[in-house]
Formats: sequence, structure tokens, C-alpha cells
Amino acid sequence: MGSKDEWDYSIQNGPSTWVTKFPMAAGSRQSPVNIETKRAESDHEALSSKPLRWKYPATASRKLVNPGYCWRVDTAGEGTFLSGGPLMDDVYKLEQYHCHWGCSDSRGSEHTVDGQAFAGELHLVHWNTSKYKTFGEAAKASDGLAVLGVFLKVGKTHEEMDKIARLLPYVSHKDEVVEITEPIDPGKLLPDDNGYWTYLGSLTTPPCNESVTWILFKKYIEVSHHQLNIFRNLRKFPRGEECPCHENHGAVINNFRPPMPLGNRVLRECGSF
Repeated sequence: MGSKDEWDYSIQNGPSTWVTKFPMAAGSRQSPVNIETKRAESDHEALSSKPLRWKYPATASRKLVNPGYCWRVDTAGEGTFLSGGPLMDDVYKLEQYHCHWGCSDSRGSEHTVDGQAFAGELHLVHWNTSKYKTFGEAAKASDGLAVLGVFLKVGKTHEEMDKIARLLPYVSHKDEVVEITEPIDPGKLLPDDNGYWTYLGSLTTPPCNESVTWILFKKYIEVSHHQLNIFRNLRKFPRGEECPCHENHGAVINNFRPPMPLGNRVLRECGSF
């Protein structure tokens, strides 16, 4: 049982142990971080000279997957587009989007803002098509990936997120996949204000490649307590197998990495809060 690359969020294989199997996790450009708003350098001119722009056809969302540690929507990148802001003129394509959450509504986000956690965090993962031929190649390059981060706060039901929540019972166990037939528009999962923080970081899951330009929206989106509970019903073991652990009955919860030191990296901000 278990390969040397096995990892999860448990005490045995969780974030504090990742560095033993994935040396990159000890790097100086790791994510997530705590956003100290006072430290953010206002860079409106540089960042707004090329505003952040994106386009996502609703048909891009193809499959909903349970990889055992979150839910993930795999996309057909054709027609998707992210550019501008810290990415300048490079064009990035959407590869997938996924979510992190906690066991309660008071925590679950990976990034924190002035030490404050949110109920969850949505990540839209893009790769640089201007410089690289494949996602795999881009994931190894310092400017290969760009991730849009969206904080989730408990409030009213989110209509677009509900399309995902309704499909989650079909992928309740690890490695289950369902085709998406009702279009899900990733653009409708973004907040209605484009203000953001940006810094250079890493993937927040192993192998923790230091290849990500992070763009974190300042404004959160609201999801309901019920929607988050549906996320918490996912299981981290395959259907038909006995639950491998007593911890939370094998539920996928607290699937977030704690903040890493920002160190001497520059945190920039653009737009309203």
C-alpha cells in the first residue's frame, strides 16, 4: 500500500511531511501565504496599463473528477483566455479549476488575509501558451502557470456553483468522473470586482512546483452552508473499498495547506478592495 509519492492532508501524510517526498516544498517561493494588506505595494499604474482580461466559453467545462483530495473540473482549454495584469502580453489557457474547504464554515481557504481565513478557496489553473507547448512543460517553468484565486464566504446559494454541487453525488468517491452536460461558466464563479493581489508562488499541492503567478481577487463570492456541506460529503477512498482511516470517516475536508512565509517576495495590489 502507498507509494513514495503518496500525500494527503492527514497527520501522517499531510503538509508538514510533504517536504520529505517533494523537496520543492521547502523552497523560498511557496504558496499559499498570508496576505498582509499593509505590505501590499500599490501598483495600479503598472498593472492597470494592461488590465486583466479573461474569456471562458461555458462549454469549456468538460468533466467533474474526484481525485481523492478535492473536486476538480477538467476543461477543454480551446477558446479560454487569460492575459494582462502581471501576465503582461502572455496568453494563458484554462486547464482546470478546483476547490479547497474546511470542516467548518470558519476556515478552509489556503490564503489568508491579515490572518483571517475564509470558508473555502476556488482556484482556476491556467498555463502559458505563449511560451510553452504543454501544461506539463509549463508547470516546470517559473512563468508557466497562472492561478486565479477566489475566496468563498458563507451566505446565499451561488447559482453557478450549484451546477457543480448537484453533480458531486455522482463523484462521491475517489477516482469517480462524470461528464458535464449542463454548461458551467467558470467566469460566473469570479467576483464582480476585478481588484486583486498578486505575487510569485507555487502550486499548493505536491510537487509544489514554483511556477505560479498568483492573482487573488480581493472580493469573495458567497456560497451557502448547504453547498459547502455537499463538498464535505466527498470521500477520499474508492467506492467499494473499506474506509482506510477513522479520521472524519474518510471525508475530504480541511484540504488546505497552511500559509508559507512570504519572505522577501513582493506583494502587489491592483484595484479596489
